[in-house]
Amino acid sequence: MASHEWDEHYATGDLPWDTGEPDPLLVAFVSAGTVAPGAALEVGCGTGTNALWLAQRGFDVLGVDLSPLAIAKARGKLPAPAPRCRFEACDFLADPPGGSFSFVFDRGCFHVFDDADDRARFAARVAELLAPGGVWLSLIGSTEGPPRDAGPPRRSVRDVAEAIEPHLEILSLRSADFRDGPAPAKAWVCLARRRAVQAQPSTRHG
Repeated sequence: MASHEWDEHYATGDLPWDTGEPDPLLVAFVSAGTVAPGAALEVGCGTGTNALWLAQRGFDVLGVDLSPLAIAKARGKLPAPAPRCRFEACDFLADPPGGSFSFVFDRGCFHVFDDADDRARFAARVAELLAPGGVWLSLIGSTEGPPRDAGPPRRSVRDVAEAIEPHLEILSLRSADFRDGPAPAKAWVCLARRRAVQAQPSTRHG
């Protein structure tokens, strides 16, 4: 969707993904000490809940979103004195932010792209921005679970791997739940890092 379409969601309050609480999967990941505080980027930060939570735990956070209205709402949440957190409106595929980040996070941003080329471009952007040793945590609507007419877009393991594998090394991919809406929707929790060695082509036996 274009920025004005996202703005409409934020103007009307039609935000089923915005619970006002930090995502439990992010909280568990950070609380486990899997990633140390450092420069962090949240892609699709919305009203800034997760970015502010990270900043309160010692991360130096940049939150970006396509919607200027979402960014305005996020900036309005900044306390005084503000933690190490800032927000910028940008199109992540067309004009990504500069800098290098030890942690990149997105909750349901990667999965909004229906076109496989766009998902691959998203992963390539993340790879460009990750510092050596940095990791990307992405929460992605999955093809698991019963049929549903609403909720996050569904992406298969193949969708995820084909986008990410050329650019990043997948460290883990597991099933979990998005904890919002009237009922949980199944999610992939994907953890990846910048490649040290280029991905090798698939081979044939024999």
